[in-house]
Amino acid sequence: MSGAAADGKGPFPEEGQWPVLVLGGSGYVAGEMLRLIAAHPRLELAGAISTSQAGEQIAATFPHLAPAYPRQCFVTLEAAIERLGAAERSVLLSAAPHGASAEIVAQMLDAAESAGVTLTVVDASADFRFADPEAYAAVYGHPHAAPERLADFTCALPEHLKSVETPHAAHPGCFATSMLLGIVPLVATGLVDGEFYVSAVTGSTGAGRTPRDTTHHPLRHNNLFAYQALKHRHSPEVRALTEAATGRPIGLHFAPHSGPFARGIYASIFARHTGGLTTADAIEALAEFYRDAAFVRVLEDPPRMKDIVATNYAAISAAVDGDTVVVHSTVDNLVKGAAGGSIQWTNRLLGLPEHLGLTAPTAGWL
Repeated sequence: MSGAAADGKGPFPEEGQWPVLVLGGSGYVAGEMLRLIAAHPRLELAGAISTSQAGEQIAATFPHLAPAYPRQCFVTLEAAIERLGAAERSVLLSAAPHGASAEIVAQMLDAAESAGVTLTVVDASADFRFADPEAYAAVYGHPHAAPERLADFTCALPEHLKSVETPHAAHPGCFATSMLLGIVPLVATGLVDGEFYVSAVTGSTGAGRTPRDTTHHPLRHNNLFAYQALKHRHSPEVRALTEAATGRPIGLHFAPHSGPFARGIYASIFARHTGGLTTADAIEALAEFYRDAAFVRVLEDPPRMKDIVATNYAAISAAVDGDTVVVHSTVDNLVKGAAGGSIQWTNRLLGLPEHLGLTAPTAGWL
């Protein structure tokens, strides 16, 4: 089994930079991983893996990253595997599509073990979010490609897990991140009856790089529409991860929406509280739950998405009326909901400060 010790104090150097391989290198999430690696004081890009763009310059696909990677090119999987032997310990960040990530991750872990080197993996795809391969198959409609590796991964928001007992981690999906931030504290503190109703709006980058009807600009601009209402694949993920974090099952009724903006998610989470709750009580409970969470801002007023876009921060707030409580939660789908959360996990698995390389604020007036 490759990877860091569960307590983050494994055989890793206290100084120097960690070589990082990025899988799925030409997608939006991978682009954000590359941006964050470039600004991280302890991580260094060892290779961006892309089958479709191998040999092409990173800056040609991501012109905004040209100052960070003026000459580096995408590499093939075979070339990345060869590079595993260049360092005793490396990191793999996977932004490959679900259904493709598991097989490649397993192949790279096998190669690392054969080479006698340590490879720590953080997967931003859906392939290691379910501990049970049957649960994965039920949601995604095909067998899991590497069920023997599932036990090596823990999936959770970093804020919801104090210690990690596995060598690798998987980050929840972007919608799931926005919902879990509001749902888990309410369930963990026993403030609600366990039945949740969620309406959430996401930006077009959440649909990936390939153009389609839901992302094509003339259809998305100045428009708003729901899709996959009450049957979105993140619903079973949120139910499973909430129960894992709190020990309590929940009901979830989720209606996602496509918004006329590029990035960000804004979720409104409704539930019945168990009695005697005020708005001030709800906000205080959230603030106490996230007291030590560097990236979660608990506000008295509803959060605004522009204040956190392009950052690893999340902003949440709450309101109570009668027996109803609503939590508003907003994250950047590409950062806190994917690439930034993955870097946060990387920091933890390497025994680095969890906030390292992730504290830059957003640009105002985007």
